[in-house]
Amino acid sequence: MLKIYNSLTSRKEPFTPIVPGQVRMYVCGMTVYDYCHIGHARVLVVFDVVYRFLTHLGFEVTYVRNITDIDDKIIARAKECNEDFKTLTKRFIEAMHEDADALGVLGPNHEPLATDYIEAILRMIDGLLQNGHAYQADNGDVYYIVSKFENYGQLSGKKIDELRAGERVEIDSGKRDPLDFVLWKSAKPGEPSWPSDYGDGRPGWHIECSAMSTQLLGNHFDIHGGGQDLQFPHHENEIAQSESCTGETFVNYWMHNGFVRVNEEKMSKSLGNFFVLREVLQDYKAEEIRYFIISSHYRSQLNYSEQQLDNARSALHRLYSGLLDTNAVEVPRNTKYQQNFERALKDDFNTANAVAVLFDLVREINRARVEKSSGVDSLASLLRYLAGIIGLLQSDPENYLKSAVAGSSGLCDEAVETLIQQRIDARNNKDWATADRLRDELIAGGISIEDSTGGTRWRRS
Repeated sequence: MLKIYNSLTSRKEPFTPIVPGQVRMYVCGMTVYDYCHIGHARVLVVFDVVYRFLTHLGFEVTYVRNITDIDDKIIARAKECNEDFKTLTKRFIEAMHEDADALGVLGPNHEPLATDYIEAILRMIDGLLQNGHAYQADNGDVYYIVSKFENYGQLSGKKIDELRAGERVEIDSGKRDPLDFVLWKSAKPGEPSWPSDYGDGRPGWHIECSAMSTQLLGNHFDIHGGGQDLQFPHHENEIAQSESCTGETFVNYWMHNGFVRVNEEKMSKSLGNFFVLREVLQDYKAEEIRYFIISSHYRSQLNYSEQQLDNARSALHRLYSGLLDTNAVEVPRNTKYQQNFERALKDDFNTANAVAVLFDLVREINRARVEKSSGVDSLASLLRYLAGIIGLLQSDPENYLKSAVAGSSGLCDEAVETLIQQRIDARNNKDWATADRLRDELIAGGISIEDSTGGTRWRRS
């Protein structure tokens, strides 16, 4: 049985969907005012694995991953770039899709933009005003009344009195209570705005996700996910406003992936220690980054370093090497490897243990090769099948092992082939000194070569 660690209850729970055979899942996506960094990449990959495995188990999954395309940061960046906010967000949405595609992330079933759901947002705000859970302040902003929601703090474990003691009310904010949060921001000169019964303005961040998720998945759905940094206040506020509006339980299972850390500090733009994904892709392959993310459990803290990415490169070389010189055949079913692999993922999507099974399988493939067993092709096909469940090992192995990272300064394929042919010619002429010099030149260029009766094979080391 699949078990999921539920942040709401702080324990692993057997997964029981609301509708048998169906899963409705919402994940908080990017606020599109800049390029994706490694933290964003982790969210994309983590919930891609969740989506893939739920589908593998036979569930009909409706996966929604939203895009926040209006907020203070977007407005500030558009002003800084002297461009319309829609032009800015379109540019970064396209960049996000490029990055997600590179990482092998499957597209969600729905990818709603906040600005396309203004009417739904206003209907939800109307409902909160009508049932007394919100108010319009003198400054025109509309606020949610936190004290009206009895279970506020249930997701994060925070207590209202303790939170209130650490908060301050901004001067002229219009808030009645420091914990109240904005649902609708009244328009300021020169800022994007939409008409409403409470004046021109734009939505607050928290209400956007409540409106988009309930519109696409219903008032009550199965899984809500996102980064650990969203647990409070964003997801806490989503629960409060959604349940106050609908009168129903909002979400059954809350999932949060851990932070990416650099030098024992959380990676973030505010600390200036974040790594833009497309810059990292200049030095590492996308699948190496995906492997790096998957090789740790999604709830753990992920320590970013070049050493970790180098380890991911070495690991993928070993896995792809297991697929060399094999043919695709029918995948054997219900093997101990598949059982162990699925058992790991059923235990709260434990990709680290699932990856360990892939290496057990590679060891079995290598043993079968040494023994010249007829089962190598079946084992290799199983390896590719299982790895595919988590989005790995889907490239041609020889091409993968030969391919260079885009933008790398190593030898190009044509230069490698030329040097290898020169070395073959030297060996045929028994010019061993030249052959050794060419071999050293290839090694210095990051190329490993292997001589066999079938010829010379090369790969990037």
